[in-house]
This record gives sequence, structure tokens and C-alpha cells, in this order.
Amino acid sequence: MKRLIIDCDPGNGVAGANVDDGLALALALAAPEISLELITTVSGNTPSEIGYAVVCDLLSRLGACVEVARGASRALVEPAAPWRESLDHSVDRHGLRHLWGGIAAPDFPGSAAPLAANRIGEIICANPGEITLVAIGPLTNVALALQLYPQLAQAVKEIVIMGGVFHVDGYFKDTNFGFDPEAAHAVLTSEANIVLVPMDVTTQTQMTHQDLDILESCNNRLSRYLVDTMRPWMDYSMQTRRLPGCWIHDVVNIALLLEPKLVTWAEDYVDVSLSGLTRGVTCRYGPEHLKLAVNVAAPQGKPVNIVQSVDNKGLLSIIDHYIRRFNCP
Repeated sequence: MKRLIIDCDPGNGVAGANVDDGLALALALAAPEISLELITTVSGNTPSEIGYAVVCDLLSRLGACVEVARGASRALVEPAAPWRESLDHSVDRHGLRHLWGGIAAPDFPGSAAPLAANRIGEIICANPGEITLVAIGPLTNVALALQLYPQLAQAVKEIVIMGGVFHVDGYFKDTNFGFDPEAAHAVLTSEANIVLVPMDVTTQTQMTHQDLDILESCNNRLSRYLVDTMRPWMDYSMQTRRLPGCWIHDVVNIALLLEPKLVTWAEDYVDVSLSGLTRGVTCRYGPEHLKLAVNVAAPQGKPVNIVQSVDNKGLLSIIDHYIRRFNCP
């Protein structure tokens, strides 16, 4: 049994918000090999309170019982306003809010104290070597947990992160690390065991309406939720990114835990720039891999396991396999 905490910024049912976190949560909830012990939300793709509402709505629809904690409302240092303007209002700039016309937005379940960092630290440090932390949003909650519980870096089994970008056309930096560069730096150099799934890999994924049609045939509560909330985002992605469907970034983090052969790996040091034009940009800079290392500082932390590729057909097969067999009491 794989014991997981998932820290996320889900947007299922929210106009203009990505739905890959919701798909990752769905796969974790559906897989009997996974014990999902805590879900926390962080500001990123959606504000942390909106993500909290999305998670509570999903669990309520399924009748599932998992502890949920709301996390940080803003980054450690990075100003929130430019990011919220970009992320929250893009749907209106594109004039595509109508795509969500038939989707009921998740009900806000009331105010919740931002306890995510505390709960992450408490659970991991009470179970050393047993908990995998899957971080699929900005790393603010994880960085705060490391500040509160310095022993967490040694106590966590591994931290599986979706974030960073090295060579994807049109992406100088990604949202997860760009939204909170200081948090990303703190986590990547923490000495924890880290698996990194960068955008270079997640943009190799693709889900289409035809794939959703197959998922729809599962005809259970989880498949219906996914199909209903993913179709508007898929249409939005097709129109704004000119894709045949949509990328499904975050679900790779869960799928590789279920089937490691789905991906290929490499090892290197990784960090995030904190200043100037390159602020928020991901750097891969192990000395043995650099042809020119003049005035390059010695790397901090320890090498990171970086996912290099993913089998998209295999990924879709894993999603279908588990969602089709989902049965929540």
C-alpha cells in the first residue's frame, strides 16, 4: 500500500481553470494500491480556498472520506496580483466563459484555516519513511512545512513534484515554480528524495474528446465527474493552445507510482533562479553534465530523479483501468 499526501491546486468546475489536478486526485482515489491520507490545497491554478472547495465537492460527490486542509493563499515572496490576473481572467480575455455554461461551480463549504503545512509536517514526521508527498501545484505549502518541521526532509519517503520546464517552445518558465520561486528553491535543495516531472514530459501527454468518450462508458460517479468537468477545459485548451485535446500534466505523478515503467529517468541537480530576467526559471546544472562551468556555483541539495519521457498510450490505459473499476461505498 502506497501512503500518499497530495498537495494540489485543482480547478474542476471552475471556468478557465485547468483540470489535471482533479484527474490526478481521481486516479489516486480509484487505485486500491493507494492510501490517500491527506489532500491539501495551495494557491496556483486556483486560489487555495477555491481549490479547497473543488476537493470538498469531489469527495462529497463520491461519498469518499479523506482529510482535507487548505493551505497558503499566496507565495512566500512573489507578488500574487499579476499571477491571479493572468490565471483567473484569461477565460474572459478569450471570451470563452460560455464553455462552462452547463457546469455547476463547486459550492464553497465555508471558511477553513490554512493548516496544510502543519498537517503535512505532522503526518510525515509521525510516519518516517512511509509517506510519499505528491506536490502538483506551487510548492508554498511544502516549503512552509519544511520550515516548521526541519526533520521532514529526512522523514518523507519522497516528494514527487510536477513543476519546472527546460525546453518547451513558448515556456520560459512554468506556473508551479514561477508562482513561488523561493518555495521551489527551498524544496529542491532540501536534501529530500525528489522525483521531478517537468513540463517537458507532461506536454508529451494528450487526452482528447474521444478518450473522454471511452471514459464516459465507465458510467460511474467518478467517470461522470471527470467527463463533465474536463470537457469544457478540453474545448478551451483546443481553442487557446491549438491542441487536439489537452495536456494532463499532474496525473503523470500518480501514474508513475502505480507503474514506474511508464516513464524514463535521469538524475541531475535542479534549482530555480530567484532574481533578474530568469527569476522562476528552472536550472539543471550538475557539474558532470556541464561543458562550461566557469563561475557556476556548486549545486545545493542532492541530485533529483528527473522524468524524461512518458508513454501517453500507457498513461491513458492506466487511467481507464482504474476509473473503470472505481467503486466507492
